[in-house]
Amino acid sequence: MIKQHLSQKLLQKLSPQQIQFIKLLQLNTLNFEERVDEELLENPALESGKDEEEEVEQRFDEADDFNYEATKEELDMSDYMNDDDGGIHLSGEYQGDDEEKEFLPAVYYSSFRERLLEQVTGALRTVEDELLADQIIGTLDDDGYLRRPLSAIKNDLLFTQNIKTTEEALGKILAYIQELDPPGVGARDLKECLLLQIKRKQDVGNNPVYKLAYQIIDEIMEDFSKKHYQKILKKFDISEDYLRETLEFIGKLNPKPAQSGAEGAANKDFIIPDFIVKESYGLLEVSLNSKNAPELRVSRSYNETMKSYEASKEKTKTQKEAVQYIKQKLDGAKWFIDSVKQRQNTLLTTMRKIVELQHAFFISGDETDLRPMILKDIAEEIGMDISTISRVASSKYVETDFGIFLLKDFFTEGITTDSGEEVSNREVKNILHKAIDAENKKKPLTDEALKLLLQEKGYQIARRTVAKYREQLGLPVARLRKEF
Repeated sequence: MIKQHLSQKLLQKLSPQQIQFIKLLQLNTLNFEERVDEELLENPALESGKDEEEEVEQRFDEADDFNYEATKEELDMSDYMNDDDGGIHLSGEYQGDDEEKEFLPAVYYSSFRERLLEQVTGALRTVEDELLADQIIGTLDDDGYLRRPLSAIKNDLLFTQNIKTTEEALGKILAYIQELDPPGVGARDLKECLLLQIKRKQDVGNNPVYKLAYQIIDEIMEDFSKKHYQKILKKFDISEDYLRETLEFIGKLNPKPAQSGAEGAANKDFIIPDFIVKESYGLLEVSLNSKNAPELRVSRSYNETMKSYEASKEKTKTQKEAVQYIKQKLDGAKWFIDSVKQRQNTLLTTMRKIVELQHAFFISGDETDLRPMILKDIAEEIGMDISTISRVASSKYVETDFGIFLLKDFFTEGITTDSGEEVSNREVKNILHKAIDAENKKKPLTDEALKLLLQEKGYQIARRTVAKYREQLGLPVARLRKEF
């Protein structure tokens, strides 16, 4: 039986503007710039740059002899160009240097895929073989590995290019590609990658080290990766010096063949800082990257269209539909501009408070000056939600006089020393890192030994905490740090 009844509920819902602001807030500078460009393409009512009247007023303020009326008239380009001799030149006397200016040449890096295609073109017997090679090369990952099964590549060729082939034919082409440069490219796993590189060395010279290296990787790679050196010595009945020389050779092999040399330079990631903190006469100045503060405005022509519609007496159905569309775009543009402004204010407010609480570090650049700080500390200081602070700190960087730092690295746990002083766990991590760097690699320090070392320095932490910090530093356990 269906019944109707009234009920009152208290719900918290986010408005479309709030959702838009949250999404913008968590973007870093590069992604934010892409999002702004995307919005400018999608919404014709949103425009970038200063308004024309604002630019005119700005130029008027900057020049006493500015003729305001002249700017309203169409400029005569003949006043600025002379084409007496068939060319185009700036009017007036040339104030630059007569000598030719030097320009830095543009650096071009060819990708490893392009280099492979150059080696394949004209080298295979048939056009079909070249098409198979092109498909395999295009399927390679950025590190040069082929992680897609040949059976899947066979299906890709059939569905996309109507080429019917076999896994055996693809295997022959892959074997050919694996003989090309860079060595190791086209491997399906790390073991195959290393074996391909060793085999290339064996083809050049008959060195017994190459043979032993091939046997170690081919037969007992798991023991090698776990550094069970005694098992290797016993299995191959070799001397320690012979094994040491072989391990040095294996250590020089490249586990990512496509990311070396020009390929590595071309694929290198560059960090674009979101904030800039500079010290000037003892004061710290915080600013946003200029890309985070785009000049956006609502289209004047769209506003004028709305005013014309309101002033008109007769309103047709077509006009109403057009105005409804324009109103929707105008509202979207205003919401986006407001969200961008709110994002800028939130970013700056949060960063200024971080700098205030970590003032000593931003002055000295010494990580030991970092004080314990969590998201809640900032949220309470500036009256915002913890989730908002988390979005600000997510994947954003700050440029300082001492380098570029990830924002979330300033949020650290506190550890109390024997003297009662609270210090950042970054200080403990630094001590751990230095201790591991200075250890005897033949007898590396265990987590228990590291715990005792820290306790001697006044840091009372458990062994599991030492293990956690070591893992956060990207350092393996003692057994894997052991060198032969």
